[in-house]
Amino acid sequence: MTVFHKRLVLIAAAGMQLFLMQALVAQDAGSSQGRDEALTTFKSQVDVVQLFFNVKDKKGGLIPGLTKNDFQILEDGKPQTVKYFAAESNLPLTLGILIDSSPSQERVLGMEKEVGVAFLQEILREKDLAFVISFDAEIELLQDFTNAIPSLRKGLNRARIGTGGATPPIPGVSGPFPTADRPCCTDLYDAVYLAAHDELAQQVGRKAMILLTDGEDEGSRLKLKDAIEAAHKADTICYVLLVADRGFYGMMGYSGDSAMKKMAQETGGRVIEVGNKPDKLKKAFDDIATELRSQYNIGYVPTNTTRDGGFRKVEIKTAKDYKIQTRSGYYAVARD
Repeated sequence: MTVFHKRLVLIAAAGMQLFLMQALVAQDAGSSQGRDEALTTFKSQVDVVQLFFNVKDKKGGLIPGLTKNDFQILEDGKPQTVKYFAAESNLPLTLGILIDSSPSQERVLGMEKEVGVAFLQEILREKDLAFVISFDAEIELLQDFTNAIPSLRKGLNRARIGTGGATPPIPGVSGPFPTADRPCCTDLYDAVYLAAHDELAQQVGRKAMILLTDGEDEGSRLKLKDAIEAAHKADTICYVLLVADRGFYGMMGYSGDSAMKKMAQETGGRVIEVGNKPDKLKKAFDDIATELRSQYNIGYVPTNTTRDGGFRKVEIKTAKDYKIQTRSGYYAVARD
């Protein structure tokens, strides 16, 4: 059993009590040392809601050069006062690469590794960090936070197609669980949850995870909503690159698209169809790099000061008919 799965068992056994996980990850708090002091200061201001977003025209082209006065923020339908705005963010980027190593990916895994390394080499700057996770029947941290491309390359190259052993049920968490008559295993939702909660939630600033997967979950203990909630609480954008050898499925069909679209849209990312084409995968990575380096950054202090841990729906509006690509809301920090 991997370290990640041991942590997941603890969560489930405690009825999803998150403080148990926090105790486990406290040992890794030093990983954010060396980041800008401004980020630490901003994180301590828990009353400030920070949103990173892209603005696009009807054809999907990025719209630069907008100002603070071009935007209005609504929280649960109520106007908010903008306290901070930046047209381009120079904050460090923390990036997670989640690579599907289940049997359905056997013929595309090599392509993902090669193009993924090229992407990291292009996008990472001096103060940026990245990590690599693979997921199939188990979830494995192949490379923890680093800025070193050789280490990230080694991490990606360690990804191997899993043998697909069934994962035993966990008390308090319902299936579906792998059986003899269903495929096994792709713990996709579990991987997103753990990447968000164990890794990205401990960081500050701009954060994103990129999933290279066919979008099919088989065997996760947690649900799609749990993965999305964890990403929200970690302020993390989820991009999904649908890398799939459709011939693998045959008559079984394919149904991962809708769940992945929901995850991406809720967190401010998007789904990009790649198939098994290296040129499409490279373009997808290039598009993501451009979006992450072209984000607007806006912050406000909510008029709703209730600290109940509830979800607040956020909407950014513009006077023109532009599309705003951002997360759908945030969870208010609950008081101890």
